[in-house]
Amino acid sequence: MDPFDAGAGSLLRQPKAVWATAGASVVAFMGIGLVDPILPSIAQGLHATASQVSLLFTSYFLITAVAMLLTGFVSSRIGGRKTLLLGLAFVVVFAGLAGTSGTVGQLVGFRAGWGLGNALFVSTALAVIVGAAAGGSAAAILLYESALGLGMACGPLLGAVLGNVSWRYPFFGTATLMAIGFLCITAFLKEQPKPARRTSVLDPLKALGHGGLASAAVSAFFYNYTFFTVLAFTPFVLDMTPYRSGAVFFAWGVLLAVFSVIVAPRMQARFGSLKVLGGSLVLLAADVLVLGYGDHTTAVVCTILSGAFIGVNNTVYTELALGVSDAPRPVASAGYNFVRWFAAAAAPYFAPKIEEWTDLHVPFVVAAVTAVLGALVVVVRRKALTHEAEELAPGHATEDGVGVFADRPAASPTDRIAN
Repeated sequence: MDPFDAGAGSLLRQPKAVWATAGASVVAFMGIGLVDPILPSIAQGLHATASQVSLLFTSYFLITAVAMLLTGFVSSRIGGRKTLLLGLAFVVVFAGLAGTSGTVGQLVGFRAGWGLGNALFVSTALAVIVGAAAGGSAAAILLYESALGLGMACGPLLGAVLGNVSWRYPFFGTATLMAIGFLCITAFLKEQPKPARRTSVLDPLKALGHGGLASAAVSAFFYNYTFFTVLAFTPFVLDMTPYRSGAVFFAWGVLLAVFSVIVAPRMQARFGSLKVLGGSLVLLAADVLVLGYGDHTTAVVCTILSGAFIGVNNTVYTELALGVSDAPRPVASAGYNFVRWFAAAAAPYFAPKIEEWTDLHVPFVVAAVTAVLGALVVVVRRKALTHEAEELAPGHATEDGVGVFADRPAASPTDRIAN
């Protein structure tokens, strides 16, 4: 069954609540890559170094990682709708404040608050969309993934267009769009039933006691270091105008979306999840190594090309993480994300520091090594991952993003997205 056939008849005929949540999801995912084209402009405007400005990613993802232990705790007590609105409110406030920053320290702090809001929102959005969507979970998941891809592609573009006027405008623009999303969800989304069992803060940590989930999380930790070296450090290497940098990362986001939604499921069906994941990680390692040592044109091409490998990796990792453990999927997802987002926080900080200590090439060497380490974990721990990888229907498990992995309900054979 083709993934697009699963929801083709109902994908566009969704309730207003679904469109409101999906639209807000697009903006939430845009926030991840929004600052990419304007990092050099922010550094210039606030008289900051590359390593200081890169803390925008570090604070954002560090808070996101810790918040993974809280999202299930919160949503299982106040419900999905209130959790979405709470997350959106945080983003509106802190994105707006970020645009008023007078120092890089203030901007980093406001991005941390933004990360908390984004974690609350995107970790809940897919479950809400699935619960409210028409046409089964297949159509809902496809819609959510489309929102993810559109957001990841358009974030750098919006950052470039607004940032060409002032580095402050992308933050104000995000706050405005999320405020509209807040009003739409308030108007169109009704509260859904709360889970029968409340989630404890410690449940995600307990879930990591499962060998397969722990293996997927450790491998993803190494992979995410590579991913966010590309996302947070490469703009300084390319040293382009906001428009040009935005165009590069727009093309990167398009490849990420296409390979995540269309290509990865077909590759899984043909070669198997673990072979696809291991091969894609090795190719990503080679890509970032060439990126670090090539000329400017080569660096641009390799940056765009990395989106293809990242898209494949995102899909396969999520399939493994959400299926390998016997823990409830929200709990397994939270534990998995708690581990892997620490690498997303570490890479933006260490990459420019490593450049300061050595030279421009070494951060990409480190990123290539971490991608290979991720592949080695898959190979060494394949027995812990193989059973579930074989049982999984190759299809669309979803990343919130570059960003937070959201849970999806258990799907029957007829409504799981399979190729």
